[in-house]
Amino acid sequence: MKTDISEKWLPVYEALSSDVRIKIINLLAQNPLNIKQLAQQLELSSAIVTMHVKKLEKAEIIRCERKSVNGSVQKLCYLDIDTIEIIFPSKQSKARNFHEFSMPIGHYSDFSVTPTCGIATPEKVIGQFDDPRYFWDPERVNAGILWFTEGYVEYKVPNFLLSAQQPEELEISMELGSEAPGVNNNWPSDITFFLNEQKLGHWTSPGDFGYSRGKFTPEWWSLNVGQYGLYKAIRITQEGTYIDGIQVSDVSLSSLDIRQKYWSFKIAVLPDAVNAGGVTLFGKGFGNYSRDIIFKLFFK
Repeated sequence: MKTDISEKWLPVYEALSSDVRIKIINLLAQNPLNIKQLAQQLELSSAIVTMHVKKLEKAEIIRCERKSVNGSVQKLCYLDIDTIEIIFPSKQSKARNFHEFSMPIGHYSDFSVTPTCGIATPEKVIGQFDDPRYFWDPERVNAGILWFTEGYVEYKVPNFLLSAQQPEELEISMELGSEAPGVNNNWPSDITFFLNEQKLGHWTSPGDFGYSRGKFTPEWWSLNVGQYGLYKAIRITQEGTYIDGIQVSDVSLSSLDIRQKYWSFKIAVLPDAVNAGGVTLFGKGFGNYSRDIIFKLFFK
């Protein structure tokens, strides 16, 4: 969740201003619970817990679904976000210009993948699971999800920067997670990113997330495979490269030949990775965000 300092986000800040609601968030971070289970663990009445849950739900920090369990209908609560970023107002942020480009995840220009692997549109699986040949299927351009254990997918991204514009920062954002056989929320994987053949750094995904359906994941998609990922933002500045605000390398914007007509962006799981747990990439029609890979180049 990305917020700013405005009245629109007051429900979020109010939802976080209670020790009971903080405890609920921590409990739901472990696994989904119903109102009765939350009440028992918090030693509070169901009526009081329901009030707190409604505030968290209004803020879109958690989501609740009615499900049939053992013949009875229960209201199950799920933690719905993993990070909240607050953008504070500044003179610079008001004046910033940018070029933005959205790259569908199936529009890769090259790949090399090993099973387990696969690719699917929001309507159907393309070909068969664990057969890399289908990564060249023409329907790949409509893909909403793809996954592999080792290898890479590479994208050629157009650069719309004009000669008089000076690049300041490049942000690349996407939804992704690990790739385990089936689902495993504890399945770490080192996912490495390259731009123009330079290694930007890596992020260790904690798992291949499932057991509850992603917000946009279609109903036909089995709950026994990955459902959603985590939203990650890579920022490349003149000082270095950052993932979620944490510096991962000294690779700076000026060292990347950022003015060339197109960029090469690669998402990889390297053969020598300490945690070689694969990668699942989510695009439109899947996961919790239903968005492509977004490239945003700020300039002055």
